[in-house]
Amino acid sequence: MPTASPLPSPRRSRALAHLFLLGAVTLASCGEESLPPLPDTPATRLGVAAGRPADVRIPSDYDPNTAYPLVVLLHGFMASGGVQNIYFGLSNQVTELGFVLVIPDGTVNSGGQRFWNATDACCDFEGSGVDDVAYLRGLIEEAQANYRIDTRRVYVFGHSNGGFMSYRMACEAPDVVTAIASLAGATYLDPADCASDTPVSVLQIHGTADDVILYDGISNADGQFPAGYPSAMESVRRSAERAGCDLTRASAGADLDLDTSLDGAETHVLEYTTGCERGLDAALWSIEGGVHLPVVNRVAFSTAVLEWLLAHRRADR
Repeated sequence: MPTASPLPSPRRSRALAHLFLLGAVTLASCGEESLPPLPDTPATRLGVAAGRPADVRIPSDYDPNTAYPLVVLLHGFMASGGVQNIYFGLSNQVTELGFVLVIPDGTVNSGGQRFWNATDACCDFEGSGVDDVAYLRGLIEEAQANYRIDTRRVYVFGHSNGGFMSYRMACEAPDVVTAIASLAGATYLDPADCASDTPVSVLQIHGTADDVILYDGISNADGQFPAGYPSAMESVRRSAERAGCDLTRASAGADLDLDTSLDGAETHVLEYTTGCERGLDAALWSIEGGVHLPVVNRVAFSTAVLEWLLAHRRADR
């Protein structure tokens, strides 16, 4: 990770804060032969002992004898888990789709801005070096100790800085993560920084008119970030390549209508599913004309993303 870098400019900080405040206002079987014992009273918050508590949402009809998928939601820079959940509305889906949801918060820098130490581009701008991979891994393990979790179905979904962090989890914790989804995030600019031999499935969602995290990426630091990041397409292409997919045989899926501020089915779907290792694939959903914080239909958007994630199961677990 880079050495300490200046915080984003006041103009950039105000713009990002406005985006997050606006978004907040407007908007199977586990397969194990024996089941380990669970606590009599599962925790409603995780990470308390570590000093970084995370909220948990479970289905209203939760059954400790049923193994549930686990979804970890990661907020964007200067947001919070609660704000991000309001924007996406994931907690409204836990019963209908049948999963356990963990909603953590990043740490706060000296400017009072909450962040994840994700890639070298975003967003540990002061170089604190906080180990968020270890923190999130610990939350996943704690969730598995408190709830009946299907370890083959563990997912991370993040926006912006949370999307960057999702990619870092795919790179550094593929043994516990099945698939990730990123809205307006990106992987490392240098492929060598994500050298894991264990691939995970990846869904990248990105607005083509995003002027905060550019759809086409940046090759060098532009004065607002300490390092560059690849395009949405390159982030997905690398994920597909790592998964063993045939890069010459990408296919177009049906367009999706996810952004209520744009006419028609504005989101174009590109999928890598041919030749991939068992249970793996990669996809890019490009929101034509979409911005950094799309005006999403929460039900349609969250359902589409969650159904994509929940369809993935690690074959080796």
